[in-house]
Amino acid sequence: MRFQPRFQLLIIACFLTCAAYRLPAADPLPSWNDSAAKQNIIEFVEKVTSKDSPDYVPPELRIATFDNDGTLWSEKPMYFQMYFAVDRVKTLAPQHPEWKTQEPFASVLKGDYKTAFAGGEKAVLQLVVATHAGMTTTEFEQIVNKWSETARHPKTGRLFTEMVYQPMLELLAYMRANGFKTFIVSGGGIEFMRPWTNRVYGIPPQQVVGSSIKTKFEMRDSGPVLIRLPEVNFIDDKAGKPVGINSHIGLRPIAAFGNSDGDIQMLEWATGTSGARFALLVHHTDAKREYAYNTGAVQALKDASEKGWTVVSMKDDWKVIYPPLKK
Repeated sequence: MRFQPRFQLLIIACFLTCAAYRLPAADPLPSWNDSAAKQNIIEFVEKVTSKDSPDYVPPELRIATFDNDGTLWSEKPMYFQMYFAVDRVKTLAPQHPEWKTQEPFASVLKGDYKTAFAGGEKAVLQLVVATHAGMTTTEFEQIVNKWSETARHPKTGRLFTEMVYQPMLELLAYMRANGFKTFIVSGGGIEFMRPWTNRVYGIPPQQVVGSSIKTKFEMRDSGPVLIRLPEVNFIDDKAGKPVGINSHIGLRPIAAFGNSDGDIQMLEWATGTSGARFALLVHHTDAKREYAYNTGAVQALKDASEKGWTVVSMKDDWKVIYPPLKK
């Protein structure tokens, strides 16, 4: 078909007009309100990924570390791994009649978690060692997978793996889309998290750093296995987080995200050197949609104010808290 000159000009003009017009870019963080926190994130990502920026960082050095409990998913009424430990105590109780009178197990079996955890870190370690050891790493992975697919939060009725923060899922995806490698660096158990982090966060097991118990190699008739021992190997919290980052990742992050005093050293490690750096604290301010508390974050919030770290108010900065439930 041959167009008349007049129509050819109209077609060319239309093409040029359409080419010049650009649809606005899709919002990479749609669950975030247009506040300073969102603006700070986007400005940081843009300046470290733009090749003509003086703060440009090559992709291989774009490391971002995220705490898990209270940063990527909820942590109340108690850490979710403790619910796993409680369920394991109930499952294993028939094999341990002594637990009926031995704390913290006795209180756990009575449902009195306040008394059970009154012993603090010592009680937590007792429960973890008793319920997370004495099996192969493969057996433990299977137990965690089964639990994560069925266990539900006592308040919301959601699966624990549905208690993740939608705005943080978007942030993880946004950073990966811009060449960042995202890691979890948590005080939680490394082998408790690894079975489900890829499914829930898109973070593969080799990019998870956490606390651990000792393991040993053993050759069985069925083949080689790793046995989980009732001994603590490493606590990935507070000053342990930079150590864990160095041991597992081998590169210093340029961005770090946390929510508590246990994350201070990780945020300091990420920001305490030259170049473009970013640190963010998730502040739990939403009693209606989640929880409101400062417990365990008093020093972190003070440091954030003094050091210019970004603080996210869940109530003010997030349009939604959790992702929509799948039908």
